[in-house]
Amino acid sequence: MKLITEELRKQLPPLYSQENEKDPTIICRFFLPLTKWAWYVTEFDGKDTFFGFVSGEYPKLGYFTLSELENAEGPYGLGVERDMFFQPIKLSEVKKEFGENGDTINA
Repeated sequence: MKLITEELRKQLPPLYSQENEKDPTIICRFFLPLTKWAWYVTEFDGKDTFFGFVSGEYPKLGYFTLSELENAEGPYGLGVERDMFFQPIKLSEVKKEFGENGDTINA
């Protein structure tokens, strides 16, 4: 599966464009099947670097790269996939899923 299409690339806000937003919009979600890892993208530099919310060992905001996602390997050799049914939502909604509030997560 191609993780990022031209259409999706056009939808993703540039890196740092939502940094002053109190509740930025998450545009897409990537996940590693059979694990608790998921990456919720709020911004993209158009080449390799994303910013967003990462769930895993310790859910937090941070940077991650397309190349890391493309090379990640999970159980049974499975790779990262894009959630084809994900609809853009606010970051606060995703944080609720993980029991996080906006004041406790730092980049």
